Amino acid sequence: MPTHHLACDLGAESGRLMLGTIADGRLALEELHRFPNRVSRADDSLQWDIPRLFDELKAGLKKAAALKLPIASISTDSWGVDYVLLDARGKVMPPAFHYRDPRTALGVERVRSKVSWPEVFAQTGIQFMPLNTLYQLAAEEPARLGEASRMLMIADAFNFWLSGTARIEESNASTTQLYDPRARLWSVKLLQSLELPAKLFPPIVSSGTRLGTLTPELALETGLGEIAVIAGCSHDTAAAVAAVPASGENWAYLSSGTWSLLGLELSQPLLTDACRELNFTNEVGFGGSIRLLKNISGLWLVQECRREWAHAGQAFDYATLTRLATEAPPFVSLINPADQRFLAPSIMTTAMAEFCRETKQPVPATPGAFVRCALESLALLYRRTLRDIERLTGRRIERLHIVGGGSRNPLLNQFAANATQLPVFTGPVEATAAGNVLVQALALGEIPSLAEARKIVAASFPVERIEPRDEMDCAQAYQRFVNLIG
Repeated sequence: MPTHHLACDLGAESGRLMLGTIADGRLALEELHRFPNRVSRADDSLQWDIPRLFDELKAGLKKAAALKLPIASISTDSWGVDYVLLDARGKVMPPAFHYRDPRTALGVERVRSKVSWPEVFAQTGIQFMPLNTLYQLAAEEPARLGEASRMLMIADAFNFWLSGTARIEESNASTTQLYDPRARLWSVKLLQSLELPAKLFPPIVSSGTRLGTLTPELALETGLGEIAVIAGCSHDTAAAVAAVPASGENWAYLSSGTWSLLGLELSQPLLTDACRELNFTNEVGFGGSIRLLKNISGLWLVQECRREWAHAGQAFDYATLTRLATEAPPFVSLINPADQRFLAPSIMTTAMAEFCRETKQPVPATPGAFVRCALESLALLYRRTLRDIERLTGRRIERLHIVGGGSRNPLLNQFAANATQLPVFTGPVEATAAGNVLVQALALGEIPSLAEARKIVAASFPVERIEPRDEMDCAQAYQRFVNLIG
């Protein structure tokens, strides 16, 4: 008998409700409802409209109910680090800040005045990024934190409103930089050092925890009935990695989209000085596994250029930009995608041009040249990151799996294969939704193990193999790149 599950997948640009159907060892995904996720600007800050997103989810649930299928469960995943503060009634206390909001600089200053960076890493194993929840909460005014009844990460807030049970799933908790991956609990030392109210932090649950059923009010309003609500992998990258169609140990993954999240799975966190100095992160995956990875500013570079050109009257679709980049000459200019200036620039092309001028390189002169510069630089950073992973872990990476929306970018995927000199396997595109659904099925006992879930992914979605080329050219470009970034 087929089983049906709903996956609410919230991204930084859009959200969607997906129907997942598992039958005969295969998974089929169908998009039921898609909606934009727009960032608002108010009082020089960036904010999310979380209540509107939940209203959109309810509209999707009504569409799901109209299908008249025996839906077993629902779970929500989202981007990490951002959160909502809730009042005593469980309602959002606005604003819900965006992770690129400039207030995080204040949070960094406040944390550094109380806790050293080595101690923060020793407690959490999470790489330094000013957008982390730790720094966002440190930027909050104490009076506002005192008024709040609890803090929930975005996906966990949606699961709370669906079920009435407030928990934070550990993959999402691990992105906050307030979670101790050894104790698998909130870091009491950091909460106390930063004077963050303990009442804000709900219990942490493991991935695949059943929270309850759809609240009676929502069951009636949407027509779905009291289906199960699962805390799956609430962090979207954890869900995506659960759906990587790989086996064995000598593989790495790249969740490719607005961010490039590149790493591998470990059984225990790696909290060494070398790991801290290389700025790697230990996030939690399904079953308490550790995703040793680095967050790299990914296709955000191209997205921001495209937005800028559209504002100036040059509207390019991604296929056109890929073609123009293909036609541009190779390795003319390179940037360091990890440079802080690219995190939230006012104008991306200006930031890229500034980097090129500072490093005495030609400034890209056309959209194709800008895109090629961004994609080649990302691919070379992938190579650097994988070499660092091999040194940290003693493992030799033999293949790279690329999943997510960026797996549809053939030029970046070929550049990744060329730069790393590894075979690259691309797909599935819908890895996050697939992982969300499969973790629900694991939670309900419909699938016996993560290994079996990954076999289902491999049987259900096309996976393309890309062989590396241009070894000599890439080796020379890589040396240039290493000299640029130090």
